[in-house]
Amino acid sequence: MQEDAAEVLIAPADLHRRTVELARQIEADYAGRDLVLICVLKGAIMFLVDLMKELHRPLEVDFMAVASYGASTASSGVVRLTKDLDMSIQGRHVLIVEDIIDSGRTLQYLTEILKLRQPASLRICTLLDKRARREVDVPVDYVGFVIPNKFVIGYGLDYNEVYRNLPFVGVLKQECGNM
Repeated sequence: MQEDAAEVLIAPADLHRRTVELARQIEADYAGRDLVLICVLKGAIMFLVDLMKELHRPLEVDFMAVASYGASTASSGVVRLTKDLDMSIQGRHVLIVEDIIDSGRTLQYLTEILKLRQPASLRICTLLDKRARREVDVPVDYVGFVIPNKFVIGYGLDYNEVYRNLPFVGVLKQECGNM
């Protein structure tokens, strides 16, 4: 599988270092407040786990899943909710944990849904920010890495449900994605 990556964009050590930095920032910003992490499945799961290991505070976790890619390397532009939260977030401090933001449509959709549930606060933490693809402006509070407009795999990110278990973020070879 590693041979299907044209290049390693972010090495495991850099992922770990930046996750620790983000956790310290989140700790400071949420000092004295309860925190609910909402993981956007499936891509953000590895980032969520590593981030949680570095957050030394009480917190709760819930999950949402959305679909917009299918078996393609380009978003369909249509976002649909495939798994909703199990808990109420009313009056709670909520941090959405996402793997990648490109067009912004998924996060716009999620934040609109979650704001209707009246959280005390709602912020976004993303591992990767592909700003060159942004179509919708979404306020991102914590960014791991700004990346170029390339299709990435690994560390939770997939192509057709494969490559999530790679320990790095890499660029998918063009011939592997039939792009």
